[in-house]
Amino acid sequence: MSENEWPDPRLPDRIEWSQPHHDPPPGRARALLAAAVVVLVLLAAGGIAWRLMSNRGTPVAQPSAPPPASTRETPPPCPEPKLRVAAAPEIAPVIQRAAGTLSQPGQRCSEVTVEAVEPGTALAAESQPDVWVPSSSAWLAVAKSRGRAYTAAGAPLAWSPLMIVGPEAMSGLFAPNGATSWTGLVQGTIQKRLPAVRMPDPTLTTTGLLAVYAIHQATAKANPDAGIGQLQALTLRSRLENAAVDPTGLLGQMAGQTDSTAAAYEVGVFPITEQQFLEYEKAGHDVRLAGAPPADGQVDADYPYATRKGAPADLVKRLRAAITAEALTAAGFRTGATKGALKLPADPGALIGPARQWAGYKAVAFQVLLMIDASGSMNEKITDRSGRTVTKASLLRESGASAAQLFGDDTSLGMWFFGTPRPDSPAHTEEVAFGPILASTDGKLRRDQLAAKIGGYRPVVNAGTPLYQTVLDGVAEMRGHLKPKAATVVVVLTDGSDGGTKYRMSDADFLKRLTGGVTPAKQVPVIAVGYGPDANMPALQRMAKATGGQAIAAKNPADLAAGIAQAFLAAHTRP
Repeated sequence: MSENEWPDPRLPDRIEWSQPHHDPPPGRARALLAAAVVVLVLLAAGGIAWRLMSNRGTPVAQPSAPPPASTRETPPPCPEPKLRVAAAPEIAPVIQRAAGTLSQPGQRCSEVTVEAVEPGTALAAESQPDVWVPSSSAWLAVAKSRGRAYTAAGAPLAWSPLMIVGPEAMSGLFAPNGATSWTGLVQGTIQKRLPAVRMPDPTLTTTGLLAVYAIHQATAKANPDAGIGQLQALTLRSRLENAAVDPTGLLGQMAGQTDSTAAAYEVGVFPITEQQFLEYEKAGHDVRLAGAPPADGQVDADYPYATRKGAPADLVKRLRAAITAEALTAAGFRTGATKGALKLPADPGALIGPARQWAGYKAVAFQVLLMIDASGSMNEKITDRSGRTVTKASLLRESGASAAQLFGDDTSLGMWFFGTPRPDSPAHTEEVAFGPILASTDGKLRRDQLAAKIGGYRPVVNAGTPLYQTVLDGVAEMRGHLKPKAATVVVVLTDGSDGGTKYRMSDADFLKRLTGGVTPAKQVPVIAVGYGPDANMPALQRMAKATGGQAIAAKNPADLAAGIAQAFLAAHTRP
C-alpha cells in the first residue's frame, strides 16, 4: 500500500496488510496492527486533529473529549440597557437602526433598547422610558399635566401631515378632484355617500387625537355658531363604523386585497399620516390608496426627541446625532413643518377633552323623547356669537336642524312642545309620535319630520310654562318604552321655571310624584338643558339628580347648540 492509501473504514475488525518481502519481528507486527486499529477507530468516529511530535516515533497526541454540558462556560447575561427608548411605531424602525450604529466593535449587547408603542399607551405605562419620541409634541404637555415631565431636546426629528385616505375606487366620494376636507367627510357621512368612516382611538393615537381636534376646528369655522359646529362633529362621531381602529391594521387588510371596490366597503375612509401613506404606496399593493391632507384643517404629526431627568446624557446625545435627516426622509418623513398647518393649543385639556368625549361615546340603541319649551319667553331677542340680533326661538330652529342629524339609524324618538297659550290648553302637544327614526310617519321619514317640525317651531306670546307636568308625563310615557340594552332618556329644554299655568305645582310635590314608587329598573333619566340666564337651574338639577340624569346650563343663549351637544353626549356616555 502506498503512503497515500488508507484502509477502508468499512472493513470489519480484521484488516489485511500487504506484507513486505521481509516480515518484521512478531512483536513489531503486533504493534503496527494495534496502531492501525487506533487510526481506523479515530477515522470512523470522526477523530479530530492530532499532531506529530517528531520523526523519532513520538506517539500521536490523543484528541480531547468535549467537556460535559453541565461544565461548559455560558456567555454572561446581557446587562440592563443603559438607555430605554419608546417611539411611535412608524418612526421606531429608523431609531432602531440608528441605535444599532452605537454598538462598540465586538459588543454582544446593545446599550440602547427601542420599543415601538403608541403615545397614549406609553404614557399610561408604569415604567417610563429615558427617551420618548411620540408622534406629537402635544403628548409632552399631556404628560406634564399628569406629573410626568419630559424635556424636548431641540426641534422635532420629523413631521408628517395627516391625510384622509381610502381605496382608490371610492376617491370620487371623499376626494373629488383629489381634494379632501374634514367638513366634506362629515357631510358625506351624514348624507350616507360614504360606505364607512373609521377613526383611530384619540386617547391612544396621535392620528385620532389630531383628527378629532381638526374636525372640531373645521366644523366650528364653517358655521356661524360654534355650537352647531360641535353638533356636526358629534354627528360624525355618532355615525362612525369604528372609532378605535388601528390604521396599521387597516393598511394590512388592504394589502391583502386584490379588488379595490370590495376594499372600499370593507375598509372605507380613515385618516393616516403621509408617511404611512407613502410606505404603503411604495410596497406596490394591488389596491392603491387615494387621498390628500384636508384643505380645511391641515395638521401635522411631529416627532419630538424628549428626555426624562436622569437619562445618561452622553448616550442621549449620541443617539440623537445618529438619527439622520437622510434616514428620516428615506422612510417617508418630512424634515420641516407644513406651511399653514393648524397650531395646536398649549392647554392639553383642549385636545384631551374632545378626545375623551369621543372615546367615551357608547353606540347603543337610543330611545329619546325631546320636550321643548314653547312658552312666550322663547321669543325674547338676544345677540348670537356672530353679533346678529336674533330670538331664542330662531337659534333653537338653527340648532335643532343640526341636532336632528345627531341621532343614529338605530334611534327611536318622539318630540313634544310644551306651553299653554290659553288657560284650558293641554300642558304639551305631540309634534312627532315616538317610533324608529327611519320609519315613515305622515308620509315622511321620522328624521325628516323631526327636522321639519323644529324648522316650524314658533312659540306663542304670553304662553305659560307647564314644565313639571310635562316632565312627569314624559317620564311616564318613556317608562312604557324601556328595553334592555337601550339608552332610554327624556331630554327637556327650557328657558324658565314652572309657572303661569293651571298645572303649576310645588317643588316638593313634583319630586315626590317623580320618584314615588319607582324601582331602579323603571328609572328614566332626565337630561335637562337650562337655556339662558332665567332658566331655573336648581330645579333642573334636582329633577336630573332624582332620576340619575344630568343638568346642563347654557346660560348664554348663544350656547344653546353646545348645550344640546352636551345633552346628546350625556345620553350616550351613561354607564
